[in-house]
Amino acid sequence: MPLFGQEDSTLRSKQNTYTDYVADEFGKRLQGITVRVRGRATTDITDFNGEFTVNAQKGDLIILSKNGKQINSYIYDGSLQYEIEDKSEEKEFSTKSISKKTSSNLYKIAIDSAIYYVNKNQDKSIQFIEKALKSTKNKKEIAKAYEVLADNYIKLKQYDLAKSNYEAASISLKKSIPLQLKLAKAYYLTNDFTESILLYNKVLKNRKISIYQQVIANEGLGKIYTRLKKYNLAIASFKKGLSIAKEHLVTPKITSINSELANVYSLQGNIEQSTILYNNSINSAKKENRSRAIVQSKKVADFYGKNNNLSEEIKLRKNNLKDFEDAEIEEVIVEEDKVTKQKIKYDIGNALAKQKNYNEAITYFEESATDANALEDVETEKKAIEGLTNVYVAIGDDSNALLNYKKLHAITDLIYKQKEAKIKEVSKITNELLNKQTRINSLELERELSDNKLKLVTSRQDLVSENNKRQQLVIYSLLGGLLLLLISLFYMFRANKQRKLANNLLALKSLRSQMNPHFIFNALNSVNSFIASNDERTANRYLTDFSTLMRNVLENSEQDFIPLKKEMELLNLYLKLEHTRFEDKFDFEINIDKKVVISEFQIPPMLLQPYIENAVWHGLRYKKEKGLLQINVLQTNTETLQIEITDNGIGRKKSKTLKSKNQLKQKSKGMQNIKQRVAILNKMYKDKVDVLISDLHSDETGTKVVLTLLKD
Repeated sequence: MPLFGQEDSTLRSKQNTYTDYVADEFGKRLQGITVRVRGRATTDITDFNGEFTVNAQKGDLIILSKNGKQINSYIYDGSLQYEIEDKSEEKEFSTKSISKKTSSNLYKIAIDSAIYYVNKNQDKSIQFIEKALKSTKNKKEIAKAYEVLADNYIKLKQYDLAKSNYEAASISLKKSIPLQLKLAKAYYLTNDFTESILLYNKVLKNRKISIYQQVIANEGLGKIYTRLKKYNLAIASFKKGLSIAKEHLVTPKITSINSELANVYSLQGNIEQSTILYNNSINSAKKENRSRAIVQSKKVADFYGKNNNLSEEIKLRKNNLKDFEDAEIEEVIVEEDKVTKQKIKYDIGNALAKQKNYNEAITYFEESATDANALEDVETEKKAIEGLTNVYVAIGDDSNALLNYKKLHAITDLIYKQKEAKIKEVSKITNELLNKQTRINSLELERELSDNKLKLVTSRQDLVSENNKRQQLVIYSLLGGLLLLLISLFYMFRANKQRKLANNLLALKSLRSQMNPHFIFNALNSVNSFIASNDERTANRYLTDFSTLMRNVLENSEQDFIPLKKEMELLNLYLKLEHTRFEDKFDFEINIDKKVVISEFQIPPMLLQPYIENAVWHGLRYKKEKGLLQINVLQTNTETLQIEITDNGIGRKKSKTLKSKNQLKQKSKGMQNIKQRVAILNKMYKDKVDVLISDLHSDETGTKVVLTLLKD
């Protein structure tokens, strides 16, 4: 279906010049189409952009052909669009009759398609939004297109872009309550809580607000106050919304608000009231459908687990598992919540392990790992294998514990590779979205410039009398175009900043994940050495301490910063393990100055461990007499903490001479990882961490590492 967009035909009609373009039904510009005006010696062939220019007047017959074969013809009458059937043998076009489509009809088709694809295919939806914007100049229709565009960005979790487009839409749709609620939610998702509260309260004062919208607004306020830890205000908002929902039987919201209220009471420490409300949420969810009941039961089971009510947790999770098996399904998705069969089995195994019901826990962990592997759910598989490892350590089954440690090492490496691929995919998607947003923003600029150009040409008919008016119009038009361009650049800069932050966070997660296999590999070598020397008791004790250390390391691996106190506890445990192996090689001391308020400082997890590992393995291990490793924590001022790691080992220079040629070619993975992490953290947090490494003595023996840490 060739469509002809007459951008300049009206403009040039006085000069008998008709400029247009040819495109198929999907908007693709067509090259190589011959355009001829019957009765006039004028012909042109469409270029790479589908454009042509011929001499024609209204009423002329325009004939299209390709490769010497006529496609069809139409009467040039000044319409904006033409739809023409391809009657040639090649059948390049697909329409069945000649018809005219008004820009209003084209807009309606495009915007309806965009709305349809919001929940199914966001990329396709955005393409239809571009078509809708090209086919209208109506301000309300343009605003509606921006609203649908923002809906897509919400689905894609690009909340800053969503907020910008909702704001653009609200300029022409100020009275739209649904749009205001969407914008208020976007403010909440971008942590702009003040604006969100103001907008929700404004909506609640609107006399035209519906019952459902009242519930939504009160629920939104409750969520904000919960995030701000203003629990009394949160409870008041949730109760108001719940009261309206119960009175008018808005069942889905009864379930969700009961759950939100229960969470607030739990945060306040009111476990009894929280339990009642969570049970109410399950009862109301059962009245909706099985999927909603499963999701809500999972939330309540999580609550019981958090409060060590293990019997109730296990009971709820087993009921959920039975619902899955009865329905013969593998997963349930309700809005943003997802529950899978393999994750339920892992949660049951985890609760049973806490009860020390190890045999039954092993069964559920194994089933979870098997199901997760079949469905390629590597995160759940990793958790299940970790659970199995901890259980085997607890019951003293060293061989199975080691076997599962090796599996955990392999799957952790796989997860690291997947995260690397995810970083690249996120970057690609973000760039594509930025390009599309820029293209859409430029449509407004093009439309403004096109309108101004038409007005400028028309004004030339009365140049003398309208000279001053025309000059003002040109100036305002240029200023308007410049303003739109600046706005577009601002949105691009803000979105690019968000993308860089997201990439830095993903890079940090990948580097932290990379530390785990490196650390596990070194520690497993230590376990193997004890087993090889038939020292079973030491190996068992070492493995128990190591499992405790690994559990804490893996728990902290998702965090950018952890409390310094927790990091020092982990280092103490790690040094105990190394001292067990090299008891005759070194002693260690950890000294924390009494002036240091250790609770006020945060530190990136596993930041100090590689330096300590280097001190033991490359400095103290080769020392003939027994060495000493010291960790001193000093506070230089109210905002700065200094951590010194010193050893009286053989020193960096001598250690390097002892390395083999192969070792010299290889760089320390742990030290290289630390350098990258420090560089990224300093870029994100403005030089929060500084590390200086030097020789301890003038004869180049011993090593001193000084880490300076700024308070948040």
